[in-house]
Amino acid sequence: MNSVLRSDEVIRRDRGSSLDALHQAHLRRQRKLRAQVLSVQMAILVLFFALWEVAGRLKWIDVLLFSYPSKVFAQIWKDAVSGELWGHLGVTVGETVVGFLLGTIVGTLLAVLIWWSPFLSKVLDPYMVVFNSMPKVALGPIFIVMFGAGFMAITITTLSITVIVTTLVVYNAFKEVDPNLVKVVRTFGGTRRQIFNQVILPASFPTIISTLKVNVGMAWVGVIVGEFLVAKIGLGYLIIYGFQVFNFTLVLASLMIIAVVATAMYQLVVYIERKLLAHRQ
Repeated sequence: MNSVLRSDEVIRRDRGSSLDALHQAHLRRQRKLRAQVLSVQMAILVLFFALWEVAGRLKWIDVLLFSYPSKVFAQIWKDAVSGELWGHLGVTVGETVVGFLLGTIVGTLLAVLIWWSPFLSKVLDPYMVVFNSMPKVALGPIFIVMFGAGFMAITITTLSITVIVTTLVVYNAFKEVDPNLVKVVRTFGGTRRQIFNQVILPASFPTIISTLKVNVGMAWVGVIVGEFLVAKIGLGYLIIYGFQVFNFTLVLASLMIIAVVATAMYQLVVYIERKLLAHRQ
């Protein structure tokens, strides 16, 4: 009997060791794949800048319009050292973060409200579709008159983009939850609040988190559009100013800074998403 138990224990230990070895091998393959993807991405980026630099130096492109990387980086360095860059960057990032957070929160709450009231959903559905299809730039002058040429007008312009997108995406996620799960909870006497808390919200949580990534881009679009219209400071203002004085190196430098900061913000959201989803498992 003891020998049989020892044999079973040895089998379980060997099986566990095999599974652990397979898991470790899978993790190594995943790390290798990520390293390969990152290497290719960096190679493409370096090749792009190298070709751009060569094209500018050899006059293959119009340097007045397209500049070239060394001039763009020199412009960024000059503005950073002089301190001029940080004020513009701080204002734009602050506006973007506010628009991003408010857009996500308000949009999600509106989606919950619409789901909670089927009557309200039917009433608001065509209005949401129409408002989503409207060009938000056309609403900018109205926001300027209503809220003044400043931070509030830029924030409202950003919200006009992020809120409606968040509401539509999250509400559609609520509607696509398996109706059989809802029926089970309802069969056992569950209230609408219990259905939402125990079925709808958990099933839609990944979509809500993924909406954050969409809202990063939407928030940047809204802020830059708002700064185009009213700002006297910010990266959007620098772009407009660069066009006005035909300093396209400044324009490209501002765009490059926006790309870097937006990418960092996006990666931060991806990190938060990974941590929240791992915490739920």
